[in-house]
Amino acid sequence: MLINKLLGYKMKKIIFLIFLFAFMPLLQANESEVEALAKSLNLSAGSKAIVQWERVFKSEKKMKRYKINSLSNENKDSLKEYLIKHAIDSDQPTIAGV
Repeated sequence: MLINKLLGYKMKKIIFLIFLFAFMPLLQANESEVEALAKSLNLSAGSKAIVQWERVFKSEKKMKRYKINSLSNENKDSLKEYLIKHAIDSDQPTIAGV
């Protein structure tokens, strides 16, 4: 019984690792697309803190100023996630040495 559980755990771990390595390039490609979108809108993730980016996406006026309002909901969500993930006070800021 214990051997079956251990084998089940190991198989789950192996499947997870295969999944991770198989789809990692797709996730990275998506992030580079979102990064290109941010650059096309002249947005730098490291120019604001997380709270500031959250405020931008809560305000129609601010989204209009940054031309975010014309994006699809999917692109808005991806852009918001990217900008918050790489904000100046995040774990992965785009600006080095901060």
